[in-house]
Amino acid sequence: MGDRDRGRRRVPHRRRARGDAVSARLKLTLSYAAFLAVAGVALAALLFYLLRFVPDSSVELAAGFAPSRGDLLRALWPRLLQVGAVLLVVGFVGGWFLAGRMLKPLRRIHDVAVRVDAGSLDDRVRLGGARDEFRELADTLDGMLDRLQAAFEEQKRFAANASHELRTPYAISRSLIEVALADLSGTDVERLLRRLDDTNRRGAEAVEALLALAALEHAGALDPEPVDVAELTGEVVGELRPVAESGGVTVWTSLGEGDVDGREALVRQLVANLVLNGIRHNLPVDGRVDVGTRTAADGAVELRVVNSGPVVSPELVPTLTEPFVRGAGRVAQTASVAPVDATAPPPHLVPEGSGLGLTLVARIAAVHGARLAITAPPTGGLDVRVLFPAPSGAAAATDPTETAGPGAVRGNGRDAVHGDGSGAPDRGGAR
Repeated sequence: MGDRDRGRRRVPHRRRARGDAVSARLKLTLSYAAFLAVAGVALAALLFYLLRFVPDSSVELAAGFAPSRGDLLRALWPRLLQVGAVLLVVGFVGGWFLAGRMLKPLRRIHDVAVRVDAGSLDDRVRLGGARDEFRELADTLDGMLDRLQAAFEEQKRFAANASHELRTPYAISRSLIEVALADLSGTDVERLLRRLDDTNRRGAEAVEALLALAALEHAGALDPEPVDVAELTGEVVGELRPVAESGGVTVWTSLGEGDVDGREALVRQLVANLVLNGIRHNLPVDGRVDVGTRTAADGAVELRVVNSGPVVSPELVPTLTEPFVRGAGRVAQTASVAPVDATAPPPHLVPEGSGLGLTLVARIAAVHGARLAITAPPTGGLDVRVLFPAPSGAAAATDPTETAGPGAVRGNGRDAVHGDGSGAPDRGGAR
């Protein structure tokens, strides 16, 4: 009962508030009409002031009759009232249309705000004309809506990507457990646990990659620091040695000196993603990845990663930096997962990626102002180049000195280090 009474008491208050409200257009109209009325009264006052100097009695002149002050007042009063009425009408009507024209941009901004409040983030004011206060307000609102829409779309994209990518490992885990429960006596528990651990690891890596991508989407200006790309690349290659060896892939390095301005953690992630991508998407036997760094004459530093592998169609190359595009432009499918044999060995010793490696590479390159170029050689695999801008205050570079990087990989029982003097990785017989 009390809630209903409170509801009844609030309704008259809202109605009274709406009834008391006066539109800005009406206020401006009344202001224009009042201004004209005040101007008319001021002119009438000036006229009466001047009439003080006219004699009260009529004056007969040789040339004719001169009216008195009273004669002039009797003749002017009706005219003054008529002119005043016309001024009020003109002021109100003209002010109404003038106020409407002045407030038209504000009405447009209001309509867009109402539609946005209803959930339509695609609407924009896009006000043209002179750059006045209304135009500045509209441009500010459009910019704010652009940022809001980008943020909402990023949230939706993150949620969609997360659900898309996590569905597969969860479905595989469920299938593994169901197969094991169906035949507990014949289940190899150790193999089952290893496969479950591998599946869960891929899910965790996907989440970490998604979080890193979301953070990069909103990254502002970097606080740069000097980064030795050659040394960092060598360290990354050394860390990935077990992965390359397990997949039968040989990594060759040709590392020339080169410093860039950036964030070491991000550059390390970029290099690791490129090298790991080259290892994962390679030939099943005698695969090869060539990693090189060099400094150009203008001080720009180039990182180049070339890998052997299946032939990639040139039409698919532009899609490789999109989320969840793996291999030869194939987007991971998660609509259904076939039953998994818990005892079957994994098809390849190199763990499958999350499908976000090159997406992260593209974003990291963008925040560093670097250019990313991906080509598909006709012999197969990919040729990826990242060109970092010259560091601030860098002098013209000299010819780079080729070194066997500290992270040189030893794969298949032979050294995987070489230098050809060009500063770029050499595909050798693969070309």
